[in-house]
Amino acid sequence: MSETAHPTSTAEVAEVLRDAASRRLTLVAQGRGTKQSWGMPPTSADLVVDLSGLDQVLDHQAGDLIVDTQAGALLAEVQDVVAKERQRLVLDETVPGSTVGGTLATNASGPQRVLAGTARDLLIGITVVRADGVVAKAGGRVVKNVAGYDLGKLMIGSYGTLAVITEAVFRLHPLPAVERWVVVPVDDADRAHDLAQAIVHSQAVPRAVEVDLPATGQGSVGVLLGGKAEGVDDRVRTVRRLLGDAATVADEPPPGWASYPRGPVLLKLTFALSGLRDVLTAARGAGLHVRGSAGAGVVHAAADDVTSLDALRAVCTRHGGSVVVVDAPAEVKHGADVWGPVPALDLMRRVKDQFDPDHRLAPGRFVGGI
Repeated sequence: MSETAHPTSTAEVAEVLRDAASRRLTLVAQGRGTKQSWGMPPTSADLVVDLSGLDQVLDHQAGDLIVDTQAGALLAEVQDVVAKERQRLVLDETVPGSTVGGTLATNASGPQRVLAGTARDLLIGITVVRADGVVAKAGGRVVKNVAGYDLGKLMIGSYGTLAVITEAVFRLHPLPAVERWVVVPVDDADRAHDLAQAIVHSQAVPRAVEVDLPATGQGSVGVLLGGKAEGVDDRVRTVRRLLGDAATVADEPPPGWASYPRGPVLLKLTFALSGLRDVLTAARGAGLHVRGSAGAGVVHAAADDVTSLDALRAVCTRHGGSVVVVDAPAEVKHGADVWGPVPALDLMRRVKDQFDPDHRLAPGRFVGGI
């Protein structure tokens, strides 16, 4: 049975990891556990480092549009703090209860990535604790990165296999004066593709374009617009002309907006925007519920199993993308090619060896057994 440590600061995390290193313990970091089953199950975990106690927003420099937060802080609570100054961190809460650290470790993102990018574009500083207990900082208010690496970008999406993230500094954006969601029902992949393409290539400057297409029945295409009231009103009219008379306008997001669809298996599908029709057609043909950014070519699909994995991967690969099994029961993962082809695997293994030479951080959780 694994031990559990409950540090509340970077210094305490460093102390825990130094002790773990002296005892050669394998360990897994977790926040609130919302994504703990993502990736492959670690091959060993003698110690769980529970970061939920690192839950503070450390500093908000409103004049500089910067927020400094601990990794265990809830993303929703960070938004509440910065909203007091009419600001926001443009990261969608794709899974309720997500923490800052978990969002970074899994590189989770939603439909707002079409305008603001992902965490890699918003992160300007990071503090991590290496497997040997050494604290490393990069970006933000320090002069240079550690060992020549872009430390922040390496940590994002590494599933806790390189170091334990304890703090993050983000660039913020002003909260728009007005936000409107324009949503139109769609019955099939062709209609969803055509409408999404029309919006993306228009002058509407959407903050997000999301497609939500269940396995059967009616789905929707939603468009988020924001800014000054007069400008938003003009763009709403433009979007309604493009989407048709069935489009509705609301001040609140539609149900499920920006969240991943739920099912026993969660897949992440990426592709060039021109491939949206083919991807949606293949997913619906396989009985999957798809929701995601029609403006960025990244969607997630809920499935009952992975029988359609090879067919979906072929479609996404043809359109310059990939399919990853984000989450599934352990027995399903062990019987599937979870990650698919990974072109830079040799390089990734060398980076792992540099940061965690004894392979004690979440061993086996990431691609290629990293």
